[in-house]
Amino acid sequence: MHYILCILCVFSLTACERRQGTVEWEAGDLLFQSIRSELGSAIEEVTAGAGERSFSHVGMLVVDSADRWHVIEAIGNSVQLTPVDTFLQRGTTVVARLKAEYHSLLPAAIVFALQQLGTPYDDAYLYDNGKYYCSELIYDAFLFANHGRPFFTLEPMTFKSPVTGEWTNEWLQHYNALGIPIPEGKPGCNPTGLSRSDKLEMKRRVSAPALRITHHAPYHSFPQCNLAVHPVPCLFRRR
Repeated sequence: MHYILCILCVFSLTACERRQGTVEWEAGDLLFQSIRSELGSAIEEVTAGAGERSFSHVGMLVVDSADRWHVIEAIGNSVQLTPVDTFLQRGTTVVARLKAEYHSLLPAAIVFALQQLGTPYDDAYLYDNGKYYCSELIYDAFLFANHGRPFFTLEPMTFKSPVTGEWTNEWLQHYNALGIPIPEGKPGCNPTGLSRSDKLEMKRRVSAPALRITHHAPYHSFPQCNLAVHPVPCLFRRR
């Protein structure tokens, strides 16, 4: 197998000021979000835990060589890069960061995610079908970075209301439109499930009106990584 040595990417650390306190962005942060939409509400309804915060979307934060922050995410029709300001306008967002002992996985995880740009969105929510939904992209990125060993956890999916025990109307309509059975019990993941991982530290809740970039801190680098993958444009290298 041909390995390509990737001297990955040197990322900057940007401090972002809120009305109360400070949020420090780091490349590789996971942004968990509650999207204001029918589908977003349907996702949160069937993945919420008792007394726990639920999320309908997740993306990964990256910064380019011009110090512009983006979120790589599976949304809409495909995996895409979204300016962070646009991302934050969709709904309330919580910043999560890998615990320090896992930071060595970030370079490979980010490069893997970038390589999936343009991959179709998986609106059937079926794991490993050549498409990606939001949390599946994050799951596979860290599966790759962890040398094929699961980093997050796949669990049996449910599309049933925890209150009634029945499939919700939104999911019945969604899968009826796709013309396929509801994949109840199939292995998968969701943003709320990822957010519960003991490998993450939940940092702070942020929202677009309360956030603005104030200054750039010095660059720092991640170690080299060997990637058994095709080369990707190095959009995220030091200037």
